Amino acid sequence: MNDSDSGLLEVGRVTKAHGLNGEVVVVLTTDRDERLDPGNELVTPSGILTVDRRRPHQDRWIVKFAECDDRSGAEALNSTPLFAEPIDDDQTFWVHDLIGSVVVTPDGISRGVVESVIDAPASDLLSLDSGALVPVAFIVSEPREDPIVVDTPDGLFELFEN
Repeated sequence: MNDSDSGLLEVGRVTKAHGLNGEVVVVLTTDRDERLDPGNELVTPSGILTVDRRRPHQDRWIVKFAECDDRSGAEALNSTPLFAEPIDDDQTFWVHDLIGSVVVTPDGISRGVVESVIDAPASDLLSLDSGALVPVAFIVSEPREDPIVVDTPDGLFELFEN
């Protein structure tokens, strides 16, 4: 998810309090667990939280934020989204880089502009301004190239034409 007004990306979410000392359970929506390194600041709708410490717990993280000292403070963070600046890494492809890109078929037919990327169980989907949903698995060009070339099964785009 992208907080497009600020340029920040949603990198995780507090799901619940853990214990009595202000720790919370965080589920990351990114594969970059360094977002939770001690000292990192994460933006929330109600302010900035600074990571004091963290530890993995199953497929989640137990995190102590410097601004949260007790269970009631931790409970107040339930369902809080966590945002951060995009990481600048030329070797990595970022989903948010697709937003605003034109999508074309191999024969050059424009199919729309990427409005968002939907996290779906089978595959992330490009959501186009034409209404089409295109699995990212069908991208055949370098994802950083604009336009993005997709080679889809016959009939996919016909579902969205008038």
